[in-house]
Amino acid sequence: MKLDIKVPSVGESVTQGILASWLKAEGDHVEEGSDLFELETDKATVTVPAPATGSLSISVAAGAEVTIGQVVGAVDVEKTAAASRSTAKSSAAQASAPRYPADLAPRPPAGQVAAAPAAPTVVRAPEPAPAPQAPAAPQEPAGAPRYPAESAAYRDADSAPVTLANGGRRVPMTTLRKRIAARLVEAQHATASLTTFNEVNMQKITDLRARYRDEFERAHGVKLGFMSFFVKACCMALAEMPVVNARIEGDEIVYSETFDLGVAVSTDRGLLVPVIRSADKLGLAGLESAIADLAARARDKKILPDELAGGTFSITNGGVFGSLLSTPLLNYPQSAILGMHTIQRRPVAEQAADGEKVVIRPMMYVALTYDHRLIDGKEAVTFLRRVKELVEDPWRLFIEA
Repeated sequence: MKLDIKVPSVGESVTQGILASWLKAEGDHVEEGSDLFELETDKATVTVPAPATGSLSISVAAGAEVTIGQVVGAVDVEKTAAASRSTAKSSAAQASAPRYPADLAPRPPAGQVAAAPAAPTVVRAPEPAPAPQAPAAPQEPAGAPRYPAESAAYRDADSAPVTLANGGRRVPMTTLRKRIAARLVEAQHATASLTTFNEVNMQKITDLRARYRDEFERAHGVKLGFMSFFVKACCMALAEMPVVNARIEGDEIVYSETFDLGVAVSTDRGLLVPVIRSADKLGLAGLESAIADLAARARDKKILPDELAGGTFSITNGGVFGSLLSTPLLNYPQSAILGMHTIQRRPVAEQAADGEKVVIRPMMYVALTYDHRLIDGKEAVTFLRRVKELVEDPWRLFIEA
C-alpha cells in the first residue's frame, strides 16, 4: 500500500511554496515522523515529516513550486511490512535452531553411556556480504557555493547560478529572502521612521543574573538571559503608552489589547521574528522558555508561518553579534521596534553620598525606531526612558507589575 505525501498546511495565509529540497533520496527507507523535505514559503522554511514508515517514492523534484495539499511523493508501507515479517521469521528460526554443535549429535539409547565426543570442530559462519553502500555525494567543484542561497536546494532549472567574467557569481534569491527584501522596502516606503536612543546601566541586572543564574536554571531548566527582562519591561511600558503598541490601517488607528512581542532570530535563511503571544502574562521563566523554544525551532526550520504573524511590537538584539549602536527597521505593519546592543564597560558619572564620582559600569545603548506618523517624539522618548528605568532597577519589574 502506498501512502501519498502531501504538502501540509503551514498557516492560514499560505497557499503555495517551493519544495526547496528532499532530505531523503528516491527509494530510501524513511521512518514515520522523520524529516522528509523542506518547504519554503514567503514567510518561513519548514521541514515536513514522513507520514509513515516505508520506502520513499518522489514525484515532484526539488525546486518546484507546489500548492498546499499537492501530492509530491508516496511512502510504500507494504515493503516495510514485508521486511518486518521476514525479519520476524528469521528471528524465530534462529531462536529454534541449535545453538551449539553438540546439540546436533544423536542421543544414546536409555541405559547406555554416551561415548566421549570427538574434539569439537570450529565452524566459522560465512562472511556476510558487504552491505550495499549509498553512492557517495558528489564532490563540489572548485568555486563551490559557500552560502545556503547558492546550494542546489535553491536553484530552479531556469535560474542556475551564472559565473561572471570577473570570477564572481550571480545567484538567484530564495523565496524567503525575496520576501524579506520586499517587506524591508515596504517598511521604508510606507512609514515615517525615526529613531531615538538612550543608554542603560546594566550593573544591577548583571548582579542579579550572577546571583540567581544557577538556581534559576536548576529550578526551571532554562538559562536566565537579558532578553526576558527587556520583554517584561517593554510590556509594562507598552501598557503605559498604548500608542506604541498600536498600528495604522488606512485612515484608522488600531489599538491592540494584547502584548504579542516578536523577538528577532537570525537563521541561515535570513532574519525571522517569531511572536510570543500574551508576553505580559508570562514570568521570567516562561519568557525564557518561550524565547528558547521559538529560536530553536526557527533555526531548525520547525517554525510555522502563523507563529511569525500578528506581533504588536518587536525586539531585536544586534549585541549578540557585537553591534554597539544601530537603527533597527520597523517590522511593518508594527509601529515600533526596540534595538538592544552589546554590553560595553564604560566610565560613567554616578551620584554618591560624598558627591559625584566616575565609575566603570557595564553599559548598553538601546534604540527605539518608531513610525512618526502615529507616535510623537515625546511618546517615543518617554517609552524608551521607562524601559531604561525598569531594566536599571529590575526589582521594579516585579513590584510594579
